Amino acid sequence: MEWVLEPAAWVGLFTLIILEIVLGIDNLIFIAILVDKLPPSVRDRARVTGLLLALLLRLAMLAVMSWLIKLTTPLVQWGPFSFSARDLILIVGGLFLVFKGTVELHERLEGRTSMATGARLHSEFWVIVTQIVILDAIFSIDAVITAVGVVDHLAIMMIAVIIAVGVMLVASKPLARFIGAHPTVVVLCLGFLLTIGFSLLAEGFHFSVPKGYLYAAIGFSVIIEALNQLARRNVKRLESRRPLRERTAEGILRMLGKRPLLGPDDEPPEEPPEQVFEDEERYMVSGVLTLADRSIHSIMTPRADVSWIDLDDDPAVLRQQIVKAPHSFFPVCRGTLDEVIGVGRAKELIADLISIGRIRLSRLRDPIVVHESIGVLRLLETLKRSRGQLVMVTDEFGTIQGVVTPIDVFEAIAGEFPDEDETPDIVEDGDNRWRVDGAADLHHLEQVLKTEGLVDDEEGYSTLAGYLLERFGRLPEAGDTCELNQPHATYRFKVLTIEGRRIASVEIERLPPSTPVDEEDGG
Repeated sequence: MEWVLEPAAWVGLFTLIILEIVLGIDNLIFIAILVDKLPPSVRDRARVTGLLLALLLRLAMLAVMSWLIKLTTPLVQWGPFSFSARDLILIVGGLFLVFKGTVELHERLEGRTSMATGARLHSEFWVIVTQIVILDAIFSIDAVITAVGVVDHLAIMMIAVIIAVGVMLVASKPLARFIGAHPTVVVLCLGFLLTIGFSLLAEGFHFSVPKGYLYAAIGFSVIIEALNQLARRNVKRLESRRPLRERTAEGILRMLGKRPLLGPDDEPPEEPPEQVFEDEERYMVSGVLTLADRSIHSIMTPRADVSWIDLDDDPAVLRQQIVKAPHSFFPVCRGTLDEVIGVGRAKELIADLISIGRIRLSRLRDPIVVHESIGVLRLLETLKRSRGQLVMVTDEFGTIQGVVTPIDVFEAIAGEFPDEDETPDIVEDGDNRWRVDGAADLHHLEQVLKTEGLVDDEEGYSTLAGYLLERFGRLPEAGDTCELNQPHATYRFKVLTIEGRRIASVEIERLPPSTPVDEEDGG
């Protein structure tokens, strides 16, 4: 132990520890890849067992270092090549690394490691431990030769190897966790394994491969992968700023075959996504996912279409009105819809008109009124408490804007269900042509047309008429047209009829994609 008093021996020990750790990094990476094949409960045990056995193997190799030095004596002659025992070890080790790297890389490229289930998912414990020992034996050749060349004392070599393996034991678990969370790093490491395997084969055949070239190539690849991981992390960080509900809804809608909105410079997909769900299923799922984002104006019955009872009308007129309308509840008002007295049930109103010739105000229910800014989810809670009664929507000035019933919410999810006195808002009128009411809901229209770009919550409109008024910038005339260009198709909107100051009906035609046109077309 006289070396303890030699400063040069301590410098050599420190240098050798650094070199052994550096030379053991590649070994540590491949150990992390191997133990990932085991069940999580035994991975740590396999990692520790494999490294301890590898430590014993390295110490044994150091103990016979005098024999290792003599491995350069030629043993086999084959043509112009002569092979020593060291050369044969390098060739066998190189073949093993190339074979192992090729098999592992093929499994990951084919997706077998992520698709396997059940008993096929994990390997045997001792099979993995054996592979760890074999890999360490191969990688230890350079480490042992380095140790022999750096210092002269066997004790210093063994201490350096023990410390290096101890560092590997501490660092192996976090490194394995990092590699498991970054699949591209695994592929990169397998590429390193192939590179090292080929270099060992070349060295075994006496072709000199400068280590600097290998380390430079590996270092450059590591830098590129680090930049790639940084870019991925930044993308995830930006993506995480979007609400989780919005990201989840978008992901599910993509699974349902709904096309994402493309930017002006984006290329349209070559093939449309495979449709796994039927149209009605897609409508319902899309309706549920987008329901919370919709405004109350997009689902309510607008003021112009509300059926209400005017107490100033003749009882016979009221009776006829109630009989013709297929509704269960009616707002009962005096003179105007804004003067709401209460809400009456149809059968009770008819009974009063027949028995006493007037409507008894004492039997009316108190009206349920909500502000137009209320969210749809809060509106659902109000509808649950209404016990089937309609809910009236008002603005900040107290003007009634419309009414909402449970069937309106159901239509927002599952599509339109016209009453007996109504015709569907969207009627197919030939191939790729539809006749649409101006009051048609834009969400439903997007689903029927299988497109996007009509709904814009920031603009405040929810009907086709509102969309066209925003596009034209004025009240159009019958025959005016405008177009919506999408990557997969162009939609032409032609105004058919105007009733007063309202767009009553529109013809929509789907055409092949074309170059963008001017936003406004006077027709």
